[in-house]
Amino acid sequence: MPDRLDSLAERYGIAPGYFSEQGEWIETPIETRAKVLGAMGVPTATERQIETSLAHAPEPPPAEDAVAVPRSGFWPEWLVDQRAWGLSLQLYGLRSERNWGIGDFEDLARLAELVARFGADFIGVSPLHALFLADPTRISPYSPSSRSFLNPLLIAPDRVPGSEQLAGRDALTAELAELRKTELVDYVAVQRVKLRTLEALFDHFVKADDAEPKEAFALYRREQGDALAHHALYEALAEHFVARGGSVAWTGWPAGFGDPKSLAVRDFARGAKRRIEFHSWLQWVADAQLARAQARAKAAGMRIGLYLDLAVGVSPDGATSWSGGKAIARQARIGCPPDPFTTEGQDWGLVPFAPRGLAQEGYEPFRALLRANMRHAGALRLDHAMGLARLYWVPEGMSARNGAYVRYPFRPLLEAVAEESWVFRSIVIGEDLGTLPPGFTDTIVRAGLLSYQVLYFGHTGTAFQPPEAYRREALVCASTHDLPTLKGWSIGGDIDWRLKAGRTTEAEASRLWEDRKRERRLLGEALTEAGLYEASLYPDARALKDGRTANQQAMPDEMLIAVHRFLARTPCRLLAVQLDDALGAIEQANVPGTMDEHPNWRRKMAVTIEELGAQPLFGSLFDAVATERPRPRTLGPRPRFNPV
Repeated sequence: MPDRLDSLAERYGIAPGYFSEQGEWIETPIETRAKVLGAMGVPTATERQIETSLAHAPEPPPAEDAVAVPRSGFWPEWLVDQRAWGLSLQLYGLRSERNWGIGDFEDLARLAELVARFGADFIGVSPLHALFLADPTRISPYSPSSRSFLNPLLIAPDRVPGSEQLAGRDALTAELAELRKTELVDYVAVQRVKLRTLEALFDHFVKADDAEPKEAFALYRREQGDALAHHALYEALAEHFVARGGSVAWTGWPAGFGDPKSLAVRDFARGAKRRIEFHSWLQWVADAQLARAQARAKAAGMRIGLYLDLAVGVSPDGATSWSGGKAIARQARIGCPPDPFTTEGQDWGLVPFAPRGLAQEGYEPFRALLRANMRHAGALRLDHAMGLARLYWVPEGMSARNGAYVRYPFRPLLEAVAEESWVFRSIVIGEDLGTLPPGFTDTIVRAGLLSYQVLYFGHTGTAFQPPEAYRREALVCASTHDLPTLKGWSIGGDIDWRLKAGRTTEAEASRLWEDRKRERRLLGEALTEAGLYEASLYPDARALKDGRTANQQAMPDEMLIAVHRFLARTPCRLLAVQLDDALGAIEQANVPGTMDEHPNWRRKMAVTIEELGAQPLFGSLFDAVATERPRPRTLGPRPRFNPV
């Protein structure tokens, strides 16, 4: 029945193959397509099941490589003929004299106010999504429990009413001083101290006589409706089972608790009303602090303010997957097919939306997700924006080699993005890196989204493209959270980490080193051609004896500044300067494919926010970028950097 299976797969939008990054057509075996159908819940075990499934199958989704939407996404009027720049960072990694061992929303607001004075128009962060409060070891912002709610560990407790009356202030002060000293975020200790304090502050809130905040909280709960109720219920259940030696993963809970509508869950909810209210209150506080951070950024002169990030999927054992619904494909995982660097492919461990389920629900789950993330965002980045058109599905329990691309209703999803962006006046950036469907970037740009361009990928192998060759409708940056910092790239730190983690062989590492030396030379030539830096001042790496970074010369500060001048001269509407680069950091936030081998999502920045103004590279780089991309005079003068 291969022909019938092939027809069934087509009806459900499962692609027969794809073009690799090398342009080679890779056919997806029919057996693999059958497994993906199984992940969709479509029976295919027997000929009779196949025929029955075909009889009930939807019409095949159209191949929408180049769609048009009635209304383009939001652009502020000034962005049409002006360019802007801003700062990107990992919020958890911010140090300050007052935070609790992890960056928080107050730090975000204060940093926005600082960089706004240099002329920055936005401050970008990796996802702030809710993770797993009952298990503080689950720390990746791109593997959230829910994308519609926030991580309570980012709350600034000292900005919550009642914090001044907390008991045991001396002991707490000593604990916080120790948490601030650590080089890496100690999530377990931070969770213990913050959760204990937030519980006390919630008790203060409940007992206080002031009716106004209680009315505001009640209004928030009504507005968020069932989504908040389910999330808070999941959080209460998760901590209940963890306290008894169990897991936050609903897939490991006792029988009856995997279904939010079960009698067991309803009985639990009746007995845990106060705890469920507490978790709802945490979301209200987090939402209010994020809103204030955006308001303070705009008040400081930023024309965009917060630039937030929307992860491509959710964890299979978190709140969203537990709540379920037709729009969640619980039996599938998002990943990518085999390529020269990952010969077995990748399973990212994230659950995708189900295309048919989205359509059946009128795309409301997707729109609700956009609204939740745009409400306090002057700009929003869609991680792996290709998911608007297609995603690589790996059936649960299968190897990433046994996956296939699944088509999504591109036009309705793109229309939703464009329409919701106008409601919230939020610029949308589509992260369009990797293997893309034909015409994908042109299509999202026509729909008013910005493309996402990275310096490292801006070369042909023989030359880096000049500034004028970059796309106008784009955000440009030197690096990202998943890539090495400029100084780390220059000494091949990422190659060393891949070697240490066993993700590459000595032979492959040697080839990568040769490629990197060539890329270093090409970048120097591009900067020289642009009249920004003399490449001869930055010699090639000496021959390696052991392939280690100790034998390398890191990129000089002057060259790092020249790189940002280079990017600032592109026609790209937005430029993001990574905070790690502005501080000359070597190490990157995350090394993809590693777990315990690298301290992913834990590094703190080298200095506190209060000390940033005295960092010469930080100020000189910002001065250089602001000179290339000056803020209009009507917005007021920009003070030049002056170390104190």
